[in-house]
Amino acid sequence: MEWAPTPEGLSQLLQLLKDSVSTNNEIHSMIQQKLDSFNKIPDYPNYLVYILTQMPQEEPSTRAIAGLLLKNTIRVYFATIQRDVLAYVKALSIKGLGDQDVMVRGIIGNVITTIVTRGGLADWPQVLPALMELLDSQDYNVVEGAFGALQKICEDSSRELDQDIEGTRPLNYMIPKIITFFDSQHVKIRVYAVSCINQFILMRSNSLFIHIDAFVAALFKRASDESPDVRKNVCQALVMLLEVRPDKLLPEIANVVEYMLFSTQDQDEQVALEACEFWLAFAEQEDLREHLRPFLPRIVPVLLKCMVYSEMDILTLGGDEDDTNVPDSEQDIKPRFHRAKTHTFERTESNGGAGGSDGDSTANVNREEEEEEEDDEDLDDDDIYSEWNLRKCSAAALDVLATVFGNELLEILLPFLREQLFHQEWKHRECGILALGAVSEGCMEGVEPHLQNLVPYLIQTLDDPKPLVRSITCWTLGRYSRWCVHPPNPPQDRQKYFVPLLEGLLRKVLDNNKRVQEAACSAFATLEEEACELLIPFLDPILRNLVYAFSKYQHKNLLILYDAIGTLADSVSSALNKKEYIEILMAPLIEKWHLLKDDDRDLFPLLECLSSVTTALGLGFLPYAPPVFERCVKLIHNTLLQYDMHQNNPSLDMPDKDFMIVALDLLSGLTQGLGPEVEKFVANSQPQLLPLLSICLRDPVAEVRQSAYALLGDLSIACFSHIRPYLNQFMVELINQVDPRAEHVSVCNNAAWAAGEIALQCGADMQPWIPPLLDRLIQLLTSETTPRTLLENAGITIGRLGLVCPQLVAPHLDVFSEAWCKALRGIRDNDEKDTAFRGLCEMIQVNPNGIAKSFLYFCDAVVQWQHPPPELNEIFRKILTGFKQMMGPNWEAYTSNFPPHIRQRLLERYAL
Repeated sequence: MEWAPTPEGLSQLLQLLKDSVSTNNEIHSMIQQKLDSFNKIPDYPNYLVYILTQMPQEEPSTRAIAGLLLKNTIRVYFATIQRDVLAYVKALSIKGLGDQDVMVRGIIGNVITTIVTRGGLADWPQVLPALMELLDSQDYNVVEGAFGALQKICEDSSRELDQDIEGTRPLNYMIPKIITFFDSQHVKIRVYAVSCINQFILMRSNSLFIHIDAFVAALFKRASDESPDVRKNVCQALVMLLEVRPDKLLPEIANVVEYMLFSTQDQDEQVALEACEFWLAFAEQEDLREHLRPFLPRIVPVLLKCMVYSEMDILTLGGDEDDTNVPDSEQDIKPRFHRAKTHTFERTESNGGAGGSDGDSTANVNREEEEEEEDDEDLDDDDIYSEWNLRKCSAAALDVLATVFGNELLEILLPFLREQLFHQEWKHRECGILALGAVSEGCMEGVEPHLQNLVPYLIQTLDDPKPLVRSITCWTLGRYSRWCVHPPNPPQDRQKYFVPLLEGLLRKVLDNNKRVQEAACSAFATLEEEACELLIPFLDPILRNLVYAFSKYQHKNLLILYDAIGTLADSVSSALNKKEYIEILMAPLIEKWHLLKDDDRDLFPLLECLSSVTTALGLGFLPYAPPVFERCVKLIHNTLLQYDMHQNNPSLDMPDKDFMIVALDLLSGLTQGLGPEVEKFVANSQPQLLPLLSICLRDPVAEVRQSAYALLGDLSIACFSHIRPYLNQFMVELINQVDPRAEHVSVCNNAAWAAGEIALQCGADMQPWIPPLLDRLIQLLTSETTPRTLLENAGITIGRLGLVCPQLVAPHLDVFSEAWCKALRGIRDNDEKDTAFRGLCEMIQVNPNGIAKSFLYFCDAVVQWQHPPPELNEIFRKILTGFKQMMGPNWEAYTSNFPPHIRQRLLERYAL
């Protein structure tokens, strides 16, 4: 505290701060460099905190700049600031919290919070007692300044506050005192107080739960506060309490619901939005659903009311005109992130399994749910629920309520829905169409009888004069596209629903309004996924429309167009490989390919699209392959070079590895499409692809490894001669990635799959790697926590290892055979399943006793085959007959306990 600034140093710094607001870029840059150079002066932070807190005669803006520079200096150089300098900054910051200027007070609070964030509370144990003591001041400025700092500390360091510091848990004395300020006469203090406590609800802080009754009582007193900011925080608190302490709300649930219904319609949209979150939280909690049910007739109309566009919404959105020629603003375009490739299998909708009526263990059902949840997290950015606001929160709440209550909710909704759908005002019709789309999944059974009238109505509405109506209609039709593709009487009904839907969406893809184009393109991609081969007769008009869109779309919608084309290729597959289709499709794609630079993130959707197209076109892509292959290798090489340079010199920018990931995935697509023809590109690539791949297999970024192992598997199928020289190196890395404790499941999954492909090519030469690999694969296969896709890949690879080296794998059959049969029973018939089952049969012939305990599960897995290849079918017959002969007269009694569908198939197919 004895430190004092030199007059000349202080004067020089003050002048620089005043000049730093210059609009002259050159002067501004020069001053910035000078200020940056001061960070080398040990007591520079002292000067800044002195100007911030001890010079009230200066302009608040000058003091604020000093404070912001101080905050950044602490943030960046904290570790090198001398202890005595930091002590001076701390002392003056606490002392200055009662400054007369509100902006300066706020910045002093930020400085205090930054010190706490960088050093931790344990490094400054005096700060919390000091701030709590300041709350007792009679000076409003002091209390407000202290509370501002406390609120930021509660937000940023909540976990630390809930731990003992020097034998005391700060929250134990902070919470009861802060609750007393809920009744402050000052709005800002009330807001700070409620916000502070809110930080500890979801943490389930015991310090809060000790005072939970006092907190809830104080919260209820603030429910009708005059300040929207206070009410917003009250609504936030009630939503979180419903999740972690519903027992404290249930005694008053009728009053809470009334309050939340009222607040959902608050004039302040932020209050309404926080209140609306309550219905989402309520519906998502299974234990509370019976408490929610009686209120549905009250909730549904309120949600519908909130789904109608307000005048302000419409003014903000604009877009009521033909804007197809208006360039997009760059901030409208969300950043794209590439999703690395994972090897998966299609599954059959199979009947009951060996273990009981539904065939799958609870573990497997949970695995599927977990994977679906992961998929849900990756919903497209253009989903109707993005850009969260009251309207979308209300629609999402209706969606969740529909999923929970199904047709019961629909019965309540239908009268309101009819009123909205046929309303004279377009805003209400739009709301009705949004509601219809929102309940599509949860209420499908109840909506289905109405769809024969609703779908034609929606298709007609695609031509509504209002773009917002046309766009929401596209979205809702996308949600019902599965029904249009698979209507009750497919042949004639498809002409009535599917064909008009396809034609209608294709028309809207070329709408003159960008919002409609976006919604139509996304809905069309959904239709493509549902329709698959049904699209083949319409490929010519589909391609012509989508390709014409290239000349019409602005930047943002082009990215969605790539998705639609990629999805089309995935859906119709090799049907796309016709000369006339290739000519229509490839010209605009290759044109974009040449236009985009190597560091342009728009390459991601284009490369993703091309990956699907190359796989679908197969050899039809061959004329376009050389430059594409070459550029992918170049992208990988350049990214690795830049990463190497960054490692040697951290001041250089870290490269964006998504470019490498997307290039690896496109090489996978090319390899799958071209098959053995890819060999010449691998052989002649400059630089050589395989050494680059070996680096990618060890990359610290999981998504790079994930895509690298997918490519390794594809190259093993197409041109194993190039893999063989690197095999020892690759297999050591691969076995490390097949880790039962793996944090990155998709890497483990792709590595396990690649191992199976390598085994098929290696044959008996696979022997050295089988013991360590098998040990890891069996652990994966027999664990109850392994995700389903990984389970299936582990099973397939064990089967393939057994095919090439049955003597090594068969002795372990009794350990894994039951889990193996359960994992692979539901996969659709394909070549991978074929080789795996041949491997299992080879192992059974080597060690028939190994399957004895799991024979029922083996029978179940065998009869799940829809059309087993004749040769494999004969092997099955031989094994089954052998077991029957071995059991002799006991066969009938043994199989009489089998589930009926297994006995029936064994009789029909094998006369057993």
